[in-house]
Amino acid sequence: MIKPSLWILLLSVGLLCLGHGLSGSLVSLAANQAEFGTDVTGFVMAGYSAGLLVSTFITPRLVRNVGHVRTFAGLASTVSTAVLLFPLWHEPVFWFLLRVVTGLCVSGMFIVCESWLNTTSSNRNRGQMLSLYMIVTYGMLGLGQLLLNVSDESGFVRFILVSCLLSLSLVPLILLPSEAPSVEGAQPVSVEQIWRASPLAVFGVLACGLGQSAFFALGVVFGLAKGLPLVSVSIMMALPPLGVILSQYPIGWISDRFDRRTIILLLSVVAAVIAALTLAGGNYISRFVLISLVTAFGVISLPIYSLVVAHANDHLEKDQVLGASAKLILLYGVGSLVGPILVGDIMRRIGGDGFLIYMIVVHLALALFAFLRMRQRPEHLKAQGKEVMTVSPVSTPAGPPALQE
Repeated sequence: MIKPSLWILLLSVGLLCLGHGLSGSLVSLAANQAEFGTDVTGFVMAGYSAGLLVSTFITPRLVRNVGHVRTFAGLASTVSTAVLLFPLWHEPVFWFLLRVVTGLCVSGMFIVCESWLNTTSSNRNRGQMLSLYMIVTYGMLGLGQLLLNVSDESGFVRFILVSCLLSLSLVPLILLPSEAPSVEGAQPVSVEQIWRASPLAVFGVLACGLGQSAFFALGVVFGLAKGLPLVSVSIMMALPPLGVILSQYPIGWISDRFDRRTIILLLSVVAAVIAALTLAGGNYISRFVLISLVTAFGVISLPIYSLVVAHANDHLEKDQVLGASAKLILLYGVGSLVGPILVGDIMRRIGGDGFLIYMIVVHLALALFAFLRMRQRPEHLKAQGKEVMTVSPVSTPAGPPALQE
């Protein structure tokens, strides 16, 4: 049976994801309206990932020093203020710094929530809680995209809405019992150790960071470049995370019964093919077909990260899993820092189609690397009762392992 306090925690996560889902697309949209250019927009959006990297070092120390609730409250207040500053000055460097603050704070808030969820769940209900967490996370992230349609002639209203949602996410959390969960240590693991255990895990996490961050950071700009009205763009960006609710579990179930590398390879190839079909259609495909293809791309590509992490866990000792997960998050953060900058520059040079070409290259590179690893290490390890992660750092920029390192 799930404790009432955990339902309150999920409510807090829902409000956080609703505001976070709107925030990223809103900044990308506002940057496009301010005529920053796709390369500059990519630079601005990459600030979030820079903040994510910093957060994985700062947030654990904050929690150890002042506790979960105070850390969450401080971060929520800071990011709520930062969001309100965007419309005051349309300057790329200023917006980049605000995105760094946003990434640091929102990632830290996720760290607190996920750590709390992990430590207060029991072995009997942890799987159920992770499933509910996935539904809440992806569902609210998707719904957040639809809030782009809120009327905003002044340019302030939607930013105020984000600020309100992020602030309100604090209210349910402070209703939890004042005694915070303890933070247990874990064996440190280096990137070199992960590489020796599973090169595909290191390469795969970097590739997911490169691809997924670019998808969410420049997806709005891509949609507008294709001539879609804002309502259609919001739907296009909302459907992929909502669709992952349906695709994540069966993909994880299949990967538990077959070589995960094969599933990673197949998903990467299918994602690249979908992007190629979208590219081949050019401006001749209808609005409905374009949105359907982008949705299919997201539904197939977004779960890859969880399979990569599960594959890493298959090759690690039990006491290495938590420490390794923290390093994988950092690797993802590096990829997500580079992705928006790189795809933004490509789109500046060759237009909106550069977004699709970038996605094709990233996913084909991952598929090729998975194929080479299967040739070099023919045998594979089946999951030994280990749960496949049900969330992706795109939605939850950091996870409990970073706190427990």
